[in-house]
Amino acid sequence: MDPAVYLALAVGLAVTLQVLAALLKVPSLLLLLVAGFGLGQVVTPDEVLGRDMLFAGVTLAVGLILFEGALTLQRRTVRDLGTPISRLCTVTVAVSWLLTTLVGVALGLDLRVAALLGAILVVTGPTVINPILRTLRPTRRVSQLLRWESIIVDPIGAILAVGVYQVVTTIGDRQGIGTGLLTLTLSIAVAAAFSLPVGWALTHILRRHLIPDYLHGVVMLSVTVAALVASNLLVEESGLLTVTVLGVYLANQEGLHLEPVTEFMEHLQILFVGALFIMLAGRVTPGQVLDVAPLAGWFVLALVLVIRPVSIQLSLWRTKTAKSERTLMTFMAPRGIVAAAVTSIFAEEFHHAAEQTIDRAAELRAEDPQAAERVERFAVTLANLADEADTMVPLVFIVIVATVAIYGLGVGRLAERLSLATTAPRGVMFSSAPPWVVATAEVLRDLDVPTLVVARRGFDLARARNAGLRTEAADVLSEYAVEEMDLSGIKTFVATSPDDDTNTIACSSYARDLGRANTFQVSRRDHHDGDDRTGRAGQLVTRAAFDPALTYEELESKWRTERDVATVALTEEYSYEDFREQHPDDVVLFVHRANETGVAHAEMAEAAAGDVLVVMR
Repeated sequence: MDPAVYLALAVGLAVTLQVLAALLKVPSLLLLLVAGFGLGQVVTPDEVLGRDMLFAGVTLAVGLILFEGALTLQRRTVRDLGTPISRLCTVTVAVSWLLTTLVGVALGLDLRVAALLGAILVVTGPTVINPILRTLRPTRRVSQLLRWESIIVDPIGAILAVGVYQVVTTIGDRQGIGTGLLTLTLSIAVAAAFSLPVGWALTHILRRHLIPDYLHGVVMLSVTVAALVASNLLVEESGLLTVTVLGVYLANQEGLHLEPVTEFMEHLQILFVGALFIMLAGRVTPGQVLDVAPLAGWFVLALVLVIRPVSIQLSLWRTKTAKSERTLMTFMAPRGIVAAAVTSIFAEEFHHAAEQTIDRAAELRAEDPQAAERVERFAVTLANLADEADTMVPLVFIVIVATVAIYGLGVGRLAERLSLATTAPRGVMFSSAPPWVVATAEVLRDLDVPTLVVARRGFDLARARNAGLRTEAADVLSEYAVEEMDLSGIKTFVATSPDDDTNTIACSSYARDLGRANTFQVSRRDHHDGDDRTGRAGQLVTRAAFDPALTYEELESKWRTERDVATVALTEEYSYEDFREQHPDDVVLFVHRANETGVAHAEMAEAAAGDVLVVMR
């Protein structure tokens, strides 16, 4: 197959399946792996692209994925989670590695292969965690814990795997453990040596506006690729740690506006993840899967029922985490692209190491026959290990599919039972607290719809608090509100402040998390202006809430006159048309259905029998 055709097919499938997964609300990884596995039975990426090109692309893509994730890791979002995060990245890794190695040995793997597999499987990864979090939307604390763990542990696991590999492939040459420790030390040193100066330079360049804004994304991309490749040239796989540290460094510098960069990198990440999973899954054959299926089944059971629970309970013991948070963390460890990529790389590297050792023995035969004999024996050992390491690829493939299915499809109900998330969020957030908003929120609460009322001053929230509503005293555009406020259970944002421009900016901010389809504002005063010189640009206008759409002043005036927000139940005998005929001046605020509650607006589908209208009379 022509490489261009193959790449177009992989990218097309990646995008299509991720859109389909979003519509079906299932983990996209499951669809991608199945599609990649099927495509691989027709043509493999090795045949089309070649192994070297494939794995060079994998390395670059994984590095960019980790860099994009690291740009979201800001210290201020985890002020009270420092100890839990540090333990997740140390204690959890150590315990998981040890237990996974022991399980591998118990299931018949050689200790050296089991240790390597254990190092690979300590990773979770943002490529699988982030889509689940995007769908689940758990509390801020749980979301931050999982996000930090997934991004930080990925390069740690990759470097740990390199260290184990170095020990395994050199220990017969009496270098072993020292070489492994040296690799780990050099990886950390190289990551610091590249990431910190590069991060410092980028910070000063961006602060002084030396690069045009439209080039920020591509400059950051090129610098990240250069740092990744340069690090890997010095110490194998150290580039992943380098780009992760670089991303975290930049994310925590004051005065940098990285939103365009993160958006650009996020789009690349979505594309890369889909294409990579399709390509890597295509390297696995049905025969390989069947051969390791029993072994993989036991591995999955051990990972889900023993290793993750024990490692989480030990690492978070006596930390400021609630029991419910630890329980959810216990059942949230899907494996992702780093596990798949690193496994494929090391399975190949074992064979190369065996070949190189045989060549070295041949060179030593004339000079030192005894040393040559020892090296030959070690070469045979490596060849045997290489054959056993070949089973890691399909085994990890099954582990990825199983853990994504178990955690991705089952964690929602668990989070809901623990009151840490809802599988079908339908809550409504308001950005001010005038009396009519409080009255509306009370009616929604009576319909079992969660609400959140946000206002800048605590005084403004007195009425809402007295009504028992959930409130937050914060400016809706503050860093806390936009980045840190807990929006679990919230689906819709309605900007209801008196200032039109504030409402528009707020909708733009919250659309990143909630989606443009779920952000509304009260009608602007210039909504019907029609003058290109005085009306707002189309891209700055958000959908107007309510039917008919009224401005803030018009809503205030109507409330002062009527002072009533009520519900109207529609039936077969009393339709929406009947309601409109009898109450033409009523403002429909929300339409409540069995499974969702939506903001009424001009383009909405007409309410039907069984719906409940929330109206201002």
